[in-house]
Amino acid sequence: MKTLSNVALQLSMATLVGLWGASSALAQDVKPGDPNAAKGKIAMCLGCHGIVGYRSSFPEIHRVPMISGQSAKYIESALHAYQKGDRKHPTMRGIATSLTDQDIADIAAYYSQSGKDLPPTKPQPTSHTAEAEALVKKGNCLACHGEGLNKPIDPSYPKLAGQYSDYVYVALKSYQTDNNARIGRSNPIMGAQAKLFTLPELKILAEYVGSLQGDLRTVPESPIHKP
Repeated sequence: MKTLSNVALQLSMATLVGLWGASSALAQDVKPGDPNAAKGKIAMCLGCHGIVGYRSSFPEIHRVPMISGQSAKYIESALHAYQKGDRKHPTMRGIATSLTDQDIADIAAYYSQSGKDLPPTKPQPTSHTAEAEALVKKGNCLACHGEGLNKPIDPSYPKLAGQYSDYVYVALKSYQTDNNARIGRSNPIMGAQAKLFTLPELKILAEYVGSLQGDLRTVPESPIHKP
């Protein structure tokens, strides 16, 4: 005769198996990202990422990042991080939490292809090249972000080359921020790396990133997007 504890254990195991099966089924429902399907989903992105030089005021004034030409897997990773609160940003959190996993896959696929037919973005100037290269070596940045900081060793890592330097500076500072409910990014690898540098050094690094030629673009698009 089964004891109550055995019955409870079997019910618990059955529940876990059922939950695992349900989550697996949901994961299997996400198809590879479709850029064409994203055309009806990116309206909320265009108001910032579709305007060249558009500035955000949170947590301080900076240009919003260029995302056209970025790796699809990185865009997916970033949006999921905003969903979970690992990246703290009220606007991006609100947008990300409104998206399904399929929406995220489609939007990421769209932006990874966007702007490929456009000329390269003009690099931003820097006067600290030698010092910056020493800092890149100190942080071993090429080990993850690859040659020219534009060929990541894993597609979930971002391309950095040519990104707006003021955005890069704000992003790097956010990895140094701990125990703040409003701002900061939770990533153990980047947190450890960013804390190797002073704020003036982070600014030099950010200027250097902006001075490199890369694949990133801001593609001007109308907020009234035709599918």
